[in-house]
Amino acid sequence: MDRRNFMQALALGGGAAAAGGAASSAFAAPMDLSFPADFQWGCATAAYQIEGGVNEDGRGQTNWDVFSHTPGKVAGGDTGDVACDSYHRYATDIGLLKNMGVKTYRMSLAWARIFPDGRGQPNQKGLDYYNRVVDGLLEAGITPYITMFHWDLPTALPGGWQNRDTARAFADYAGFTAGKLGDRVKHFITTNEIRCFTDLGHQVGIHAPGLKLDPAGVNQVRHHGTLAHGLGVQAIRAATGPGTIVGVAENPNIFAPTIETPENIEAAKKAYRHDNAPFLTAIMEGKYVDTYLEDAGAAAPKVEPGDMEAIASPLDFVALNIYTCGYVEADDSARGYKVLPRPTSAPRMASPWLYMTPEAGYWGVRLTSDLWSPKEIYISENGCSADDAAVDGYVADTDRVTYLRNYLSEFHRATVEGYPLKGYFLWSLMDNFEWADGYGKRFGVHYVDFATQQRTPKLSALWYKRLIERNHLV
Repeated sequence: MDRRNFMQALALGGGAAAAGGAASSAFAAPMDLSFPADFQWGCATAAYQIEGGVNEDGRGQTNWDVFSHTPGKVAGGDTGDVACDSYHRYATDIGLLKNMGVKTYRMSLAWARIFPDGRGQPNQKGLDYYNRVVDGLLEAGITPYITMFHWDLPTALPGGWQNRDTARAFADYAGFTAGKLGDRVKHFITTNEIRCFTDLGHQVGIHAPGLKLDPAGVNQVRHHGTLAHGLGVQAIRAATGPGTIVGVAENPNIFAPTIETPENIEAAKKAYRHDNAPFLTAIMEGKYVDTYLEDAGAAAPKVEPGDMEAIASPLDFVALNIYTCGYVEADDSARGYKVLPRPTSAPRMASPWLYMTPEAGYWGVRLTSDLWSPKEIYISENGCSADDAAVDGYVADTDRVTYLRNYLSEFHRATVEGYPLKGYFLWSLMDNFEWADGYGKRFGVHYVDFATQQRTPKLSALWYKRLIERNHLV
């Protein structure tokens, strides 16, 4: 019985039972919680969050090196200078992946390791490092999905993301690097969460480079970010042969209908399209929608000829980073929906922003598919921070297991209903540098003692291993 039929059986309630026991037979049949046979299970990390080795082998300086060393910017004065020391311990980390049974690994490259100045002369030692990582993954039977940019921007690029030329520099870097790795790597992701490295870094100011620009400045940075993605897609395709798979990883603002009526579902779709207008909507539609331009007014981004065509470069997949969502219902306003305020009693995990809303999983996949019909969808990040404590060498993170089980049930619903969800990358393989939160927020399924760099599997790692073994929600 699929999820929709099961929910219909629930809705029938006593009426069905009174009609001859139909409801009781529905309850007697256990729901099949298996995932598709070819579903891809993986884990995800990002270079600045795990690598360390910031001054080794010719790596250039990044905006996060500067930001984390600026007093008051990162909790506890933490930096990514050492992080998980994966620059030296990558073989150990590949072993963690292999032990869990994952067959895919989403990792990012440090742009400044390959081009210390952001462009110009490449650094062979940086390429050598990523060649070793890729070869180690393949030897372990793990397919790498490589993200070209996960927030660590070379500081040598003048003006950073405020400068349109940075988008061109990104395309040059992405094309060059894909050409060097493309004989073994077939899956590439251009950028990670354009909304975060633009808005959090240039509007709110809590991430690198820590700016608070006016609306026009923010919108222009957003445009340069999406342009970098589009030019990157073109450069990767030009530098690699047939069989290369290219996508983007976005963290769209997701809206679930309060009650699944046709009117509320349509309201959720409208809210999703509008609220992601400068990012995923622009990428999938090749234009800035009217509601976004109306809201922006004189602060709308300056768009040059050919920009939107590049931004809309065809993708092989869309990857979604899914953590939380809001709730909407239809109304008679001009936009056709209203977003409900979040109750103060809403449950959340250790990070204050991370409300536990499993419906985000299903609706993120469904709305993306219903609006734009991508060929394939992957969950490029899903996970949570928790108040992990190692007791006698064991971390019983039952709260994380509960979180993951609930979200995965919603992803399962999406597969049952036929949406093209092909894989899942759990965030994260191990505790790491959590940006402005430093090392105080732990997202990993392996506990890291940052003093000794010892990695210890948590209960969640064992749970995930069991899920992968069975390909069935446990």
